[in-house]
Amino acid sequence: MKAREVKRAKLVAKYAEKRKALKEAGDYAALDKLPKNASPVRLHNRCSLTGRPKGYMRAFGLSRIQFREMAANGLIPGVKKASW
Repeated sequence: MKAREVKRAKLVAKYAEKRKALKEAGDYAALDKLPKNASPVRLHNRCSLTGRPKGYMRAFGLSRIQFREMAANGLIPGVKKASW
């Protein structure tokens, strides 16, 4: 799944300019002929370590589970367990 997301991201980047030009021109027939995976809507954030799609934290690029483990082990600078 991680490899599939990388492939989609490359397609989105490749067709970004072409999609923008076609949208401005209003040529929806030509837009429809582009690959489906070239649409940025089809991208989904995933954990960079495990590929987990749910519980993703944008600021760190990790799932909540990996974030918690790494923070507990002191692997994320500036993050520590709260105590009061």
